[in-house]
Amino acid sequence: MTHDEKILRPLAQSYAQAAAEPRNAQRRALHTASNDLRMVRPVVMLDEIPWQQMDFDGSLVCHCENRDLRGVEGWMRRELFKYKYFPGDMFLQGYVGVGKAVHSTGIGIGVLERTIASGHATSIISHEYEDQLEDEESLERIHLPVLTYDEESTRANWTKLGEAVGDILPVRITGTSQCGIASWDDISRYRGVTPLLIDLADRPAYSHAVIEKITQCKEAELNQREALGLLDAGGHSLHCTPYLTEDLPKPADGVVTRKNIWGRGTAQIFGSVSREMHDEFDLEYMKRTVGTCGLVYYGCCEPLHNKIDLVEKIPNLRKIGVTPWADVNMAAEIIGGRYVVSSKPNPAAVAVPVLNEDALRRELGEILDACKRYGVRGLDITLKDISTCHNRPENIFRWEQIAMEMVEGW
Repeated sequence: MTHDEKILRPLAQSYAQAAAEPRNAQRRALHTASNDLRMVRPVVMLDEIPWQQMDFDGSLVCHCENRDLRGVEGWMRRELFKYKYFPGDMFLQGYVGVGKAVHSTGIGIGVLERTIASGHATSIISHEYEDQLEDEESLERIHLPVLTYDEESTRANWTKLGEAVGDILPVRITGTSQCGIASWDDISRYRGVTPLLIDLADRPAYSHAVIEKITQCKEAELNQREALGLLDAGGHSLHCTPYLTEDLPKPADGVVTRKNIWGRGTAQIFGSVSREMHDEFDLEYMKRTVGTCGLVYYGCCEPLHNKIDLVEKIPNLRKIGVTPWADVNMAAEIIGGRYVVSSKPNPAAVAVPVLNEDALRRELGEILDACKRYGVRGLDITLKDISTCHNRPENIFRWEQIAMEMVEGW
């Protein structure tokens, strides 16, 4: 037995044992019910954790020497840590995934940036971007990406992991389980925020030309992933929120198409633009990408409470993000029982020396009360984007305990 196998096998055994516990099946049922608009109670999730501040017991330290096995080790350690200390309604999948290795030619431009770390023990980094798309001439540099599936490399990784732990935990080759499109967030990194926003007002025709080019690239990538057999209907997480549903069509003859997966769209930078601009420059283009998927989840950090009538023009819409900066009462009233509310409480609540439990209960209470008042039939509450917990993991642990107490009283 190799050095890495001696480390990985006991860990895989612990993971397999935990994944077999009945509560995993119970939580899967909760996720499915919420996404299918027949909610039993709201679902609580926690993700995007400041792991560099969490290892108070030493259980997150990795010891494997092989890079790929070390990556799996880190994933299992983090999953088990969450499952033990702040599970919310997470469940452990009953296998280890090996992602299909995919190579891309890119689109002809990249991100040129200058970064500055915060200087604190957080994941916060400021970015300054150089404008790669100043004019029509620079736009000509963009070309459609060409994808290649590296099956040999994928099989080699699957074999290596299977030989290490396959007799303990199934090892499965996995593909893309969601079509994630954030074209304007990408453009903001190609350009910087200021020129992007100015051009929306001063050069609308050029802004349309930019988003048209980027949308064509997104369409080409999705088409190729579908044609190359890279899509996967076995997802379990939809950008930190519940994925499971009975309402996605099942693959015919084992062939997974975009109709069998979720589409997820967002335009966070458009939190600063009007309804009309959001509709014209993003939502109309989203119809061609995420709108072709079986179900759609739209929204992230941008407030959408006054744009829901526009968002619901996207075909197959099922879930809408409600950010901390949105009016949850207005959003819940408009959404009602038609879509899932994916609520994101403010992560600043845990970035403090002392958790304000009264304020936390008020915030969560407002979300729960609004959704109950207006007959919301699907609700997930996800604490995410946690840059820091003030080096106090117990803040996150306590947030989870309070949230679970409150939703179980739904």
